[in-house]
Amino acid sequence: MLVSNRRYRIAIGVFALVALLAFAYPLYVIRPFRAQGARELAVALAVRSRGPWVARCAALGALATALLLWRRSSQWLPKAIVALSAALAAGFAALAHVNVYELMFHRIVAPEFIAGNGAKIDSDDMVLAVHIAGESRAYPVRMMAYHHIVNERIDGVPVAATY
Repeated sequence: MLVSNRRYRIAIGVFALVALLAFAYPLYVIRPFRAQGARELAVALAVRSRGPWVARCAALGALATALLLWRRSSQWLPKAIVALSAALAAGFAALAHVNVYELMFHRIVAPEFIAGNGAKIDSDDMVLAVHIAGESRAYPVRMMAYHHIVNERIDGVPVAATY
């Protein structure tokens, strides 16, 4: 009985870890100011698209295993650890359904501009530049990494600058 309980505890830990990875791996890879390799990004996007389903299955596995272990144990500490592991798996599964990127990045709808000589950017800062009908705009990449898109009009022309 002790051996099978140990296997169940390992299983619930693996389920919780899978649910965590389904949520956390894409979040770790796809973040501002970090270069991603093509393979790493492809894996992160695949995990992001399938992660909610995988995390849900892992959470259900953790909950089923927790119920089994709960019934088998009479001590409160193993029951608490099992319940916490199942709750963590369920929490990670819920978080895998949240599009964190929409929460992190907010588009700029009404940007404010200042003259170039008054701009406070470092000489080595990169900018996205647009020149339309004699008007120029520069969007600092450092700012764009957090907002990802600026919507505006330059001389009546709709512009969506994105990074």
